[in-house]
Amino acid sequence: MKSTLTRSLALVAGVALMGTLAACSAPATADGSSSSAAVEGFAKDENTLVMGMVPDQQSVESNFQPLVDYISAKTGKEVELVQSTDYAALVEATIAGRIDIGNFSAFTYVAATNGGAKLDPVGVTVTQEGEEPGYESLLVVPKGSDIKSVADLKGKKVCFVDPGSTSGYLYPSAELLAAGLDPETDVTPVFAGGHDASAQKTAQGVECDAGFAEDAVVETTGIADGLFKEGDLEVINRVTVPGAPLVMSTNLPADVQKSLKESLNSITRDDIQAEGIEVTDAFASFFYELVPVEDSYYDSVRKVCEETGAAQCQP
Repeated sequence: MKSTLTRSLALVAGVALMGTLAACSAPATADGSSSSAAVEGFAKDENTLVMGMVPDQQSVESNFQPLVDYISAKTGKEVELVQSTDYAALVEATIAGRIDIGNFSAFTYVAATNGGAKLDPVGVTVTQEGEEPGYESLLVVPKGSDIKSVADLKGKKVCFVDPGSTSGYLYPSAELLAAGLDPETDVTPVFAGGHDASAQKTAQGVECDAGFAEDAVVETTGIADGLFKEGDLEVINRVTVPGAPLVMSTNLPADVQKSLKESLNSITRDDIQAEGIEVTDAFASFFYELVPVEDSYYDSVRKVCEETGAAQCQP
């Protein structure tokens, strides 16, 4: 079945990302004082763009490398890719001004801007030519499971991605509530840490009786990466989720913001290849084009925040 709904951050930020990004603050002068003039507007310095990534998949660096290389080629700056330890860490780092650009989930973007982060959504990814932006949150069970609907999750061990994941927790929470189930008390939540881990644990059927993960992982990359075999998982619910935005900090100098918007406006895989950059199969599986998007596109996420009453949606 397909839900009619359109598609919570961890309470403590992951210290690993924050520790890593602490190095992106202004460099010290010879007397140990901070020299902010050299890095004004940048998370690290004028030659570097720090790109924050949500912890969706184990292979995030190789998956996103073509886009990283393209941004670097177009801006003439080194792109420093930093994958967060969890969604909360990425939100905290963004609010603190330690991210220049980022590939966020829709929920991460809303949570960060609610918290005061100065961000502009540059575009949203389209996976296939002619498609509308967005993807699907899938509820999956091991092959042969007696779980046939969201309501059947009562009393079960359920894998979620992360409390800050759009398709791996926020929208699944709305689905559970719509079925009359409390996502915290009527199921035993297991936070796997990534979409791939959630799908894999569900396929194994030991830690989780069912799980939520994005469609690309369940139907393509998880199988290609050998995490589970085709047919190991059965999809019993699908929910459409707003596409993940590529964002930039509006703290960046105006000329850099202009360069990023012009360079990334409606780019396709062909544009990336035209720069002499290899487009990997993993990247091609989720990226066809980056289309412009306005902040209002994420109003549906704000609506789900209201429906679920998730405290983490608040600033």
